[in-house]
Amino acid sequence: MKANPRASDKTYVYRWVPSPIGRLRLVGSDAGLAAILWETTDPANLRLTIGGEAPDHPVLVETARQLEEYFAGTRKAFALPLDFVGTDFQQKVWRALLTIPFGETRSYAQIAKQIGQPNAVRAVGAANGRNPIPIITPCHRVIGSTGHLTGFGGGLPVKAHLLSLEGAQTASIGI
Repeated sequence: MKANPRASDKTYVYRWVPSPIGRLRLVGSDAGLAAILWETTDPANLRLTIGGEAPDHPVLVETARQLEEYFAGTRKAFALPLDFVGTDFQQKVWRALLTIPFGETRSYAQIAKQIGQPNAVRAVGAANGRNPIPIITPCHRVIGSTGHLTGFGGGLPVKAHLLSLEGAQTASIGI
């Protein structure tokens, strides 16, 4: 996939949705879901320009529906068009995250090996941390090699909540 570091050619819109982990801002375009932002996330940190609120945009409506099912425990996989905006390397990492099954975890080293760059563990960690579509692209399923929870944009309690919701086993899920 060609890198799309700045998506200035697209119009991005947003919608707020409630969730058990706080209010989330869904950001999308006609091409797909581009971001899920925590309420405290500064949208200026994204590599895209967000226009106005569009609660009825079809991508955002479908994302909200699937997230509601996920939090209710009735959805284990998402079926949404994704509009990743990032470097080729970041997109490679994010696509690898999409292969982690519901209820399972992987280490940063395992992801680095999976993408064919076993020495790029730190770079994988950095790309994981810049994942613009958490929950759907399950960066919360990436943990330290010891099995302990490590950094997460939504905070470690949220990461623990998501992993617990999925029934994942980690060394320190009970934060």
